[in-house]
Amino acid sequence: MKVPFVSFKPLEKELNIELRNAFDRVFARSWYIEGTEDEAFEKVFAAYCGVKYCVGCGNGLDALMLALKALGISEGDEVIVPSNTYIATALAVTYVGAKPVFVEPKIETFNIDPERIESAITDKTKAIMPVHLYGQACDMDKIMEIAKRYDLFVVEDCAQAHGATYKGHRVGSFGDAAGFSFYPGKNLGALGDAGALVTNNKELADKVRALGNYGSDYKYHHIYRGNNSRLDELQAAFLSAKLPHMDKINEERRRIADCYLNEIHNPKIILPTVEKYMVPVWHIFGIRCTDRSELERYLNDKGIGTNKHYPIPMHLQECYKDLGYKEGDFPIAEEISKTELSIPMYYGMTDEEIQYVIDVINGY
Repeated sequence: MKVPFVSFKPLEKELNIELRNAFDRVFARSWYIEGTEDEAFEKVFAAYCGVKYCVGCGNGLDALMLALKALGISEGDEVIVPSNTYIATALAVTYVGAKPVFVEPKIETFNIDPERIESAITDKTKAIMPVHLYGQACDMDKIMEIAKRYDLFVVEDCAQAHGATYKGHRVGSFGDAAGFSFYPGKNLGALGDAGALVTNNKELADKVRALGNYGSDYKYHHIYRGNNSRLDELQAAFLSAKLPHMDKINEERRRIADCYLNEIHNPKIILPTVEKYMVPVWHIFGIRCTDRSELERYLNDKGIGTNKHYPIPMHLQECYKDLGYKEGDFPIAEEISKTELSIPMYYGMTDEEIQYVIDVINGY
């Protein structure tokens, strides 16, 4: 049996008519930027996240960068980010001229460890950027308490966590702002690049909208040195077609994850931990194994697709060589980078495929 790491085909087949209708609707209007589809999606996505405002952007990285820019974070400032995440989190900080300051995660959940944040705060720190990695929420009570005590902004990176909850509230509703990615592989994925910022702050939302539209509040009137980052009408229409199915998609991913968590019983495999009060959405199901290369080869030989998130931690990336970090500076992130292996997790996996993955892993 072959089980791919990810497949879009089951969901696309199920939503085929809705997605084609979305395309036809936009094509018939001949209006492709800043139109009714974008406006409609922003309204429903804000409501879904439990916030007042949503601003569509070109991608998730831009959403984070524009949030920081709108908050006035710039050269000389520092922003705390987890040492274990996709590089876009740090790049958003770099793009506004600030310095990313890495803080280690809890190895059981892969998410930033709130107990380590305070020691990383300096007089240059302006914000904390927690990442709800792999679809599991961070411990937002502790993070928000630290931010309040030190008068710091909080910008949530929700790129992998559409619909995940912490104590009954959806991610993206805790901080000053939050950035989402709608890259096709996300739980809520467009059919191309797309992203959004959400917030309860109207002034911040208006500023982000202007910043993403060349710094313009109305045509040919530019109040900021802005960027070009807008959610186009086609992607907004596709996202609007998918959003009503979001909870069903996430529930199915939780069902698959529960099967993995309850039925994988191999002492060589370290399963992720779900912390109390969290309801994950499992964008990624990452296991750990000290023999990662051998396990990966074994699974691939058995027809099971895998991926590694992320094999080179950010502090050891060539592009951040100037920060002066060396191997050993962030041992938890480095340990995860050497041992994490992501196994198949997508809407539409059959029971036979799920069981095959479990049986093969148990047989390793």
